[in-house]
Order: sequence, then structure tokens, then C-alpha cells
Amino acid sequence: MKMSNLYAPTLREVPAEAEVVSHQLMLRAGMIRKATGGVYSYLPLAWRTLRKIEQIVREEMDAKGGQEIAMPIVQPAEIWQQTGRWDVYGDEMFRLKDRHQRDFCLGPTHEEMVTTLVKADVRSYRQLPLLVYQIQNKYRDEIRPRFGLMRGREFIMKDLYSFDRDAAGLDISYKKMYDAYTKIFSRCGLTFRPVEADPGAIGGSGTHEFMVLADSGEAAIAYCEGCDYAANVEKAELQPIPSIGEASLPVVEKDTPGQRTIQDIANFLAITPDHLVKSLAYMTEKGPVLALVRGDHEVNEIKLLNLLNVLQLELAGEADIRQTFHSVPGYIGPIGLTGVTIVADASVMNMVNVVCGANVENKHLIQVTPARDFKPDHIVDLRLIKEGDPCPRCGEPVRTARGIEVGQVFKLHTKYSKSLQATYLDENGQENLMLMGCYGVGVSRTMAAAIEQHHDADGIIWPAAIAPYHAVIVPINIKDEAQMALCEQLYAELTAAGVETVLDDRDERSGVKFKDADLIGFPLRITVGPKALKENAVEVKNRRTKETTLFPLGGHVEQICRLLATL
Repeated sequence: MKMSNLYAPTLREVPAEAEVVSHQLMLRAGMIRKATGGVYSYLPLAWRTLRKIEQIVREEMDAKGGQEIAMPIVQPAEIWQQTGRWDVYGDEMFRLKDRHQRDFCLGPTHEEMVTTLVKADVRSYRQLPLLVYQIQNKYRDEIRPRFGLMRGREFIMKDLYSFDRDAAGLDISYKKMYDAYTKIFSRCGLTFRPVEADPGAIGGSGTHEFMVLADSGEAAIAYCEGCDYAANVEKAELQPIPSIGEASLPVVEKDTPGQRTIQDIANFLAITPDHLVKSLAYMTEKGPVLALVRGDHEVNEIKLLNLLNVLQLELAGEADIRQTFHSVPGYIGPIGLTGVTIVADASVMNMVNVVCGANVENKHLIQVTPARDFKPDHIVDLRLIKEGDPCPRCGEPVRTARGIEVGQVFKLHTKYSKSLQATYLDENGQENLMLMGCYGVGVSRTMAAAIEQHHDADGIIWPAAIAPYHAVIVPINIKDEAQMALCEQLYAELTAAGVETVLDDRDERSGVKFKDADLIGFPLRITVGPKALKENAVEVKNRRTKETTLFPLGGHVEQICRLLATL
């Protein structure tokens, strides 16, 4: 490809709309252009990288026995209504009607569609296991699309679905995909971690997210260096903190005028936050809820939402606290509270002689022993893990990091086969439900995550496997016939050797070309100037290490190919 013909309109300034590095650099490098909020056009450089990621995904899916199919993006409402997700999915679903006023949606995911497809054709145990996948656009009406391709309303995704006879077969399919994903993201040149996760709207149980580690990641993960435990903080388990073993004292009401926050009360009473019970009031479609954690801990709202099996979980406002909880904002507590579901973290129930709200303005209760003084409706692991907490597997302190989710594997079991009646006949002619799994890779998100992880102040640093082009040849002076002749020779030789190469034949200053080369992120930059002609060698710069090497003409193609293989 000649740079003069390449559709890659680079920008010098950082676009004001771009908040994260990948969004900034993809706009500046001429890779994407915004059509509307959360919807982008992919220009040639981006499309080449996407196709490479897709090819890696296809190869690994096919190696595990996956068969590629293509399913409709427009899906009928009926199949979603059968599983109950037409209403559950909420406003993220793009809904539309045809001319006959029948309801449809743009597929945010394809569990219903693939189950309906397979159940019509698979009747015997001899046809199982079955693994089918597709790579296509998905549509989700994000309330706030942001961060470029990281959270869009239209995105490219690979989704594979497994159908098995029993739990043992599902375990095998799950392990196949787990291993395939490890290979996919390793081949893409990414540093990542598989972590235990919450299944969310997909449902089922047993799931791992594959997280690319990056400071800009939306998700927080906890991991242990003492063992192999790693989990999204929303999923991470915690063991109860044991009681300190002191004797319980009688409850006393104490004036705490104007002291409403945990830190205010701790300072006022000259105690530390871990001697308080934090009470958070929530409203759900099933009624009011009071969640209790230790004063220095945070409520894990995903754990709470899953426990209550609710769709809506919102912090109660002042009016709700007064009218529904019959309490006072800043002074709410569990003792004497009625008509409210109380959920306590297990560590709270081991506390002794602590402080909580008295449900009376300007008053708190001290010397409260939760196990003695109130009875929660649920005692569970409710808190959010933080750095330094003990690992639930080995007890070593956990560490935390930010991550970008690029893939997730789910065990769906019979969640969809039951509601859609996807069954097979076993050896004895008995009808059984198929056990399913679901496995997704965010293809466009993987491209953005690679940039988040691989960049510097000058631009993108592509892993060679997914770089749009491997090398760029930069002549210092395009009017110098000898330089251009050597550039054309190199271009032909490298292309013939399978090195995807761009020749920057633009009539621009070399500095402009160097800046564009760094911005776009070509793994190798080959410079041809007076020095190359004089020394009968070419200057090759490694984008990642910034090291420059002179390769003598003659064996230069082999040397360039060897260097490229290390990137």
C-alpha cells in the first residue's frame, strides 16, 4: 500500500470528545470516525486489525470443534418473551415494529435465537455435543455510550454456544473455550487475567471474564499472588471477620448532634470506623431494604441485587427514608426497624459493642452487639473486596488492578433450553433438556483494549500479530531517484516475503512521516536516506523498544522478518 493512497486521515490535535487513550489514538490515527453517539465507521487501518483479530478467533474456535454460522440481527419478540427477557433486558434493548406492528429487537445477544435454531434440528444424543459460533454486530442502547469502542451501542462480537447432554459434557465444552480464549488473547499480544465473575443479564452460573490489565479499565479485579485466585470485585468472595471476643455491654442511646457520616461519628465518639455499623437504605420493586456492613467497608450491590433477585436497586432518598423506613437520613439503624428487609454482612454479626443509628435525629446507639440486639432477614457475604483483604482461597492479602473485559465464558445449564424446550432423546428414548454454554469475545473491544495496554506519548504500539501493517518504509527525500528506487525495491521484496508493508511516498517532510508512523503504530519503521545509500544498508527502528539497527543490504529481508517474529 502506498501512503499517498491510504485512507488514514491523521489528526494532530487530541479530539475534545475523546476521554480515553484508545479513543483518542484511533481518531488521531485515522482508524475510526464517529457516526453518532456510540456508533463508529471503521476506516481501513482499523478494519485490517479487526479482520486479524477475527481470524485469530476463527482459528481457535475451529480448532476446538466450533462451526461458524450466521444468525439474524433482527429477532422476533416471541422468543425473548418465552424466556422472560423481553421485559427484563430493559432499555438497553433496541426495539422496533414492522409494518404489521409486530415486535422485534436488534440482537444484543443470541441465546434465544440459537436455542430456537438448534432445537428445531437436533433431536438425538448422537448429534451432541454441538458448538456453533458467529462473528457479527451486536446492538445495545447504552444509557451513556462513551470511551469510543469500549462502550458503544454497536459493536463487533464473537459468540459461541455449546449444547451438551449433561453436566460433564458442559464442563468439557467450558474448558475448551476457556483454553481457546487463553490462546486468543495470548496470540493478540495482550497481558490479561481470567477472573471469576457475575453472570449478569445472561444468567446461568459459573462464569469467567477475561480481563486485559490496563489503568483505564472500567472493571476492578482482585487477585492473589499466593495462589491462582482472581475475581471481578463484584464477584469476589470474602470470609467473615471473626469476633474479637470481648464481653457485650448494655445498649446506650447517645446524643450525636449533627453527626451524619461514618467519619463524623467516628471523630465525635473518638473511635475508628470499624467500630460502627454502616446502614444503607435501598428501594427495590419488592420493597425497602436495609443493607449493613462494617463502617470501613462498602456494600457490594451486585451481591445484594442477586440475593434479593430484583431488577431495580436504588439508594433511598430522604423522602423514602422518612416515609417508608420511618427513620431519619444519617441516623438510620437496624434496631426497632419494621416493614423492611434487613441484610447484614456476616462480619457485622461478629461485631461486639459497636455503634449504629438510633432511627432518631441526632442520636446513635452505642455498645450494640448485633447478634444479640437485632435479627436480620439475611446474613451473607455482602461487602466489596479491597486491596489487602485476605484471599478467600489461601488467606494471603489480595491485590487489586483495573481491567477491560474482552471476553466472558458462561455455563448457562438449562436456563434457555428449559424455557424454549430444547430437548434431545437419549439412548433409551427418554427426552432430556440440553445443557448450554455461552462464550463471547468483544472483537472491536479487543482492538481498543490492545491500544489501552500498548501505547506511549507518541501513539499506538501494536503487537505485530494484530497490527494493520507490519512495516512502513520512509524515504527521506522522495525527489531523490536513488532513494525512491531502493524504497520500491524494499517494498517489493518485503511484500513478496509476506511482510505487510506501507511505502510512505507522500511529498512531506520526514518529521511529519516519522510522527505519523509512530502515531499509527507500525511495528517497524524502515528509513531510506543518504546514510542508507552510502553504507549500503537500511535503518530499521523497532517501535516498541525505539532501538534502531542498520541491516546491510543482501540479507536485510531475512533479518527484518526475524525481528518482526519477535514482536
